[in-house]
Amino acid sequence: MENYTTSKVFYMESFIFKAEEKLYIFAFLLIIYFTGLVINIIIITVIYIDRNLHTPMYLFFCNLSIVDICFASVPIPKLLYMLLTNNNTVSFTKCFTQFCFYYLFGTTEDALLFIMAYDRYVAICKPLYYHQMLGRKHCWILIAASWVSATVNSLIITKAASAMSFCHSKVIHHLFCDVKALTKIACSGTERFFMMMYFELLFFGLCPFLCSVTSYLKIINIILSINSKNGRKKVFSTCSSHLIVMLLFYANGASVILIPRSQYSELLEQSCTVIYTAVTPMLNPLIYTLRNTEVKNALMRLVKSK
Repeated sequence: MENYTTSKVFYMESFIFKAEEKLYIFAFLLIIYFTGLVINIIIITVIYIDRNLHTPMYLFFCNLSIVDICFASVPIPKLLYMLLTNNNTVSFTKCFTQFCFYYLFGTTEDALLFIMAYDRYVAICKPLYYHQMLGRKHCWILIAASWVSATVNSLIITKAASAMSFCHSKVIHHLFCDVKALTKIACSGTERFFMMMYFELLFFGLCPFLCSVTSYLKIINIILSINSKNGRKKVFSTCSSHLIVMLLFYANGASVILIPRSQYSELLEQSCTVIYTAVTPMLNPLIYTLRNTEVKNALMRLVKSK
């Protein structure tokens, strides 16, 4: 059996539609991508300029916007190029470079969402210790730790993935170089890779998710103990936007991973992947902006100053 890894090239087979239908998909993805790009850049600029937003919560939010830009920029530009030119070839090196950065930014976002949940937990459940536990130095340490751990994780996973032999096919039935797509065409080395992926999902996926859920259960318990209805509403409003973003991220991520194998699963998986990689990074800043008075006020001040 021929080992296609030696050819050093893969062929991406995504969105099997007619030429005119591909143009509609191209236009949709282009609009979504640039909308998310512009909104996230505006949010980063507003937080950087407005000193009222120089707090731990908005520092984490600013980093989340940076990660969202990077996360969407890994697969979408290449996908747009393929839709426009019908050139679906990707080299072995570029494929695993894309793979590496995709998991780097995905893991970083996962870590940041956990840190943001911890920030809300300390602010609501331990307000007297907030500045002690989340001072500027501590915040930057947490952010640096999320980036470093995500980088190490993505390098290890990429090394394991590139060690697999691809002899079944050199056609990847997906939008980009992804775990599920690559393992479908691998003929050896998958056992070790799957073992590492299970550990990665447990340590970088399930553990942060459970810790975030635990934080919010404690927050909800505090909110329910507040007698005043307005007081409960005010406290909940400080964390509701992050809760929505977190649930959106994990729900979309789970849908991509847990899609059942069926004759229609390929198109469904690709659709969920588009939502996860393009739509979610656009929605995150919108959710924070629309549900956050401080950000809206900062935007108004920036507009009026011009």
